[in-house]
Amino acid sequence: MLRQLALLLTVLLGLATAAPCFATEPSASSSVYGRSANPAATTPVPPVPAAAPQTSETTAAPTAEDPDAGGRADRIVTACLASLVRESSISARMRQRVRVGDHSVVGSGRYLQAGLGEEQRFRFESNLAADTRSQPPALGSFFTVETVEVCDGVNFWTYRRWGEHPPEVHRVDVARVRQRVEKITHVDGPDAPAITQHIGGVQRIIAWLREWFFFDRAESAEIDGVPVWLVDGHWHPQQAARIFPEIAERIDAEGAVPPEGLPDGVPWSVRLSIGKGALFPFRIEYFAVPGERPVADPRVVTVGVFELYDVQLGGPVDQTEFIYSPATDTVIDTTDGHLGNIFGPRP
Repeated sequence: MLRQLALLLTVLLGLATAAPCFATEPSASSSVYGRSANPAATTPVPPVPAAAPQTSETTAAPTAEDPDAGGRADRIVTACLASLVRESSISARMRQRVRVGDHSVVGSGRYLQAGLGEEQRFRFESNLAADTRSQPPALGSFFTVETVEVCDGVNFWTYRRWGEHPPEVHRVDVARVRQRVEKITHVDGPDAPAITQHIGGVQRIIAWLREWFFFDRAESAEIDGVPVWLVDGHWHPQQAARIFPEIAERIDAEGAVPPEGLPDGVPWSVRLSIGKGALFPFRIEYFAVPGERPVADPRVVTVGVFELYDVQLGGPVDQTEFIYSPATDTVIDTTDGHLGNIFGPRP
């Protein structure tokens, strides 16, 4: 079970490639916590959509006959990532909920970002607690995951502690990442793009989702009076076949990824709730077929939700938040492995 939790958390947080009591799919108005987020977002960012009545109205949804529905959905996700890259500063709180089998993982954290281009820095903090009471008492009642990511412009630091295991600190050389990005984009110097999406944080999560999933449906909705895009995506068959070779033949034969064929703990589809004003990703929902394989019931249900709230864009950010000094002499350099996971821009 802990392996399944780790696999799902890997996908949800976008930390690496996926290979190594939710009901069925909720309405647009539902919240993972079933209560108001009550954010204090500053202009021009509207509040994160909160809990609303089931009668919440969804308007101007494209029909199945809309020939540009898929293109529109992909453009919205691309523009969302571009807006994160161009934002001068971001401050947001985070909350997460994940379910695997009878176990739930609930967490909170925060995300900070400041600067543009080569001067862009970020800090991503996440603290998760997984109920593991079915394990022997000697292993403890709860399994925790603590993650801190900091990019100071020179190094990308990752502190991670899984349960009672000793923490690990990883370091990635930002200069080498920049060189790799410049090589695959054929753009360098002052025109070179910001590389945060190739390093970590919220940008990396959105970039991974756009790489793994194709977004083929976008609905224009209002949640609590906030105009948002609800954008649905599913696995790229080629990507899923590469990451999960055990089902590659079935994917090739069916031309699609079977939801019950993916390992337990791997999402089959995602839904992004993106504000129309600043194109900010307030919520990411993950759907899958849970249970040990083979499953008797292949229904797709919600298995995870990641929310950003109390969002402030363009405000002041304490620059000391981007200073990190490892409290250990044991630092693992993971630059080579990180470079292998940097992909070129997808059309």
